[in-house]
Amino acid sequence: MTTHAGPLFETTFLVADEAQVEFADWVDQVVRSSLEQHGIEAARSYQSDPDDQGQIVCTCQFQARDDNALDELLDGFFAAIDADLAAKFGGTVQAESRTLREDSALELPLHENPNCLNCGTRLRGQYCGVCGQRSRGRLISLWQLLREAFGDLLELDSRLWRTLIPLLTKPGQLTRDYLEGRRARYMPPFRTYLVLSVVFFVVAFFDPRDDLGWLFEPDPPSTAEETADQEQLADQRATELARDLEELAADIDDFDVLSDEQRNNLKQRIIAAEGAEDSDFEIDFGDDEELFGDCSKPLEMDEDVPEWIKKRLTAERFKHICEQNKARGNDNLADALLDNIPVALFVLLPLMALVLKILYPLSRRYFVEHLLFFLHFHAFFFLILMLQILFVRLVGSLRLDGPVSTLIIIAAAFYIPVYLYKAMRRVYGQDHLITVIKYIMLACAYAMGATITMIGAFAFAVISV
Repeated sequence: MTTHAGPLFETTFLVADEAQVEFADWVDQVVRSSLEQHGIEAARSYQSDPDDQGQIVCTCQFQARDDNALDELLDGFFAAIDADLAAKFGGTVQAESRTLREDSALELPLHENPNCLNCGTRLRGQYCGVCGQRSRGRLISLWQLLREAFGDLLELDSRLWRTLIPLLTKPGQLTRDYLEGRRARYMPPFRTYLVLSVVFFVVAFFDPRDDLGWLFEPDPPSTAEETADQEQLADQRATELARDLEELAADIDDFDVLSDEQRNNLKQRIIAAEGAEDSDFEIDFGDDEELFGDCSKPLEMDEDVPEWIKKRLTAERFKHICEQNKARGNDNLADALLDNIPVALFVLLPLMALVLKILYPLSRRYFVEHLLFFLHFHAFFFLILMLQILFVRLVGSLRLDGPVSTLIIIAAAFYIPVYLYKAMRRVYGQDHLITVIKYIMLACAYAMGATITMIGAFAFAVISV
């Protein structure tokens, strides 16, 4: 199977401001007259917007029937166009021409397609110039499948490593490069944020021994000596707790100022601590009843509560939420809160982008550009915290605890605010004094926004039963 296409003759005109009106009429006439030529099968023209100097770029393309027809046109019609252009416009219009020929796909087997299987564009190599898909359409082996799955991770020159290294070591560089159009070398911002956030929460909250305990051998049973030591330690802690509670009661000037419930609770804790003899002694910091209160009590709302909340949080619904939270307990509530933290951080992104929009009103940047800044900063935040967690675990497993490891962890923690300041300087380009002032304002707004979103995450965890 062989495909053929005639050559394409292209002329690009650079037109000055004073000649653009007359030139537009001239080009239209040239295109219409070209279609009357025997060797031209199609013709078109298009132009760009004016540049800073008011000039436009106009491109004309003429599809010749074949190479012989193009040779005749070069000596006749196209030569006449050049002469007419010089006579009418002189130096106000500059022209440059070239000949383009379509690639030929020679003797392709019938089962292979010279076009992209994804978008249908004619292929010029092993990758499509429009959608980027590789021309090879089938999987050759299991090794190739694994290589495509982990290629970005295993190849040192992949977009993954070209993104992570500047993200960690060059504050604001990714954001600046993306805004200036240098994007193909890096992972997309949203993908970077999502990947690092998922990996961070897996590293931070996934414990193989708790979640996959059946894969590990059980710990050997305690010996008699270890059991005796544990019981002795528990008795010692109980005695210390009882003494502390007695001292606390003695330090109160007027024991009668406490309510009956507070006095009874204090006495019960002292008695429980004094009578604790088993090794399973635990300190009770509060139960579900103390946290959620009495579900049978009527719900009382302040007058300042919005009406839309009053309509939705009725007494019956409040009682149902209270009872469900008691049933699932504090541990499940904590798990629900952890599940909502990624959503809260994601909600925090547009809020902080809005703060940047307010802090930089003269930057002429769109809201999404400020959002891009915080996407990269949060991605860095997840990355540095994940590296800290892995470093702590490595140091603990190798028993390398010491001042050096502690200093490394502290330095990494201090690097986070320094990173934010340097990123603001690199992306927005203002001097140190103005950046420091805006940095302090942004830090305050960030603390307030994080507090609000965390409160919202806790409230949602409570009512999502």
